[in-house]
Amino acid sequence: MTIREKMKNGMLYVDIGEGLDEEREKCKELLYDYNHTRPSEKIKRKELLKELLGHMGDDIWIEPPVNMAYGKNVHVGNHFYANFNLVIVDDIDVYIGEHVMIAPNVTITPTGHPIDPDLRKPGTQFSIPVKIGNNVWIGSNAVILPGVTIGDNSVIGAGSVVTHDIPENVVAVGNPCRVLREINQRDKEFYFKNKRVE
Repeated sequence: MTIREKMKNGMLYVDIGEGLDEEREKCKELLYDYNHTRPSEKIKRKELLKELLGHMGDDIWIEPPVNMAYGKNVHVGNHFYANFNLVIVDDIDVYIGEHVMIAPNVTITPTGHPIDPDLRKPGTQFSIPVKIGNNVWIGSNAVILPGVTIGDNSVIGAGSVVTHDIPENVVAVGNPCRVLREINQRDKEFYFKNKRVE
């Protein structure tokens, strides 16, 4: 079985060979160019993202700096915004829906390493896709781990470590991230604590 087949099947692998090193280097070169654009170079940023990402919807804005492993395994829907310091370790696919907002310093990593030190020693890793639904908001400093699916409309609180799937229409927080409550009618009336929508 090839390294790429092992990656796609969630098996253990070492990511050396089969052109993987060159693909990561190409990604780093594109990210270097993107992260060193001037704020006014909106067209250049868009062109670089088109070359970098596996799929890019309309109305995408990613604040530099951003870091990825391959770029081509990131699939982003329409109307996406990511603030500073987004990290996506996309050794395998990361699917991001439409109208998703990501706050500063978020890490999305579908890749992990075995706990056993003998298994881990040669640099062994595994990758399981991450899926983020539509209308999701991910708060600052959140970490999304391998194999996680976040349901439509949900909010992930700042500083959360998401270790398992989160259903749709909930607010989830903590380490490990847990459902705090469902999104409800009060959320239409109050946007933050006791601050009422005018």
